[in-house]
Amino acid sequence: MADDLTDSAIPAADSLGGDPYRLFAAWFAEAQGSEPNDPNAMALATATPDGIPSVRMVLLKDHSADEGFTFYTNMQSRKGAEIRANGHAALLFHWKSLRRQIRIEGPLREVSAARADAYFHSRSRDAQIGSAASDQSRPLPTRATYLARIDGIAARFPAGDIPRPDHWTGFTLRPERMEFWLDRPNRLHDRRLFTRHADAAGWSDTLLYP
Repeated sequence: MADDLTDSAIPAADSLGGDPYRLFAAWFAEAQGSEPNDPNAMALATATPDGIPSVRMVLLKDHSADEGFTFYTNMQSRKGAEIRANGHAALLFHWKSLRRQIRIEGPLREVSAARADAYFHSRSRDAQIGSAASDQSRPLPTRATYLARIDGIAARFPAGDIPRPDHWTGFTLRPERMEFWLDRPNRLHDRRLFTRHADAAGWSDTLLYP
């Protein structure tokens, strides 16, 4: 076995000051410089109370060690209904340019109305209109129907911000598990799992077989 495969290239918790967020922030910063499109894209997996899963791509809009990972959505969508029914989710970042991925699991907490307002109104006016006009995930008779709703909202609010719909909000996932994966030659991949202590006072970690 080559010497450069002997040791893990993913640092352990003690070398991160006990905080895997530091490693996430470092990898995310590298992805922002290397990924050709949307380095903040992540797969969001939700499930019904019966355990029937669904997954889709969303965009990470904020992250911090204190709170977690924040995204925004239409609560009338399938994912919104599943979040209301089962407040746990999983995230997956996959950065092909870096041959890395991060899996994150934990409970969700809704952001405040003020924070949702602030982010909604930070978006372009066209994006605000598009979100307000969309009955996300529900059947659409024709695309012309949606475009007509967009025109109607634009006419009703000819200038300035669009009121945020009550059903449009954000959630923050507070991680309980974070797994870092690094591609290595011959599929001898490097994996390290960080698990939050039950008292939330710190993290433990272990390597995983690839």
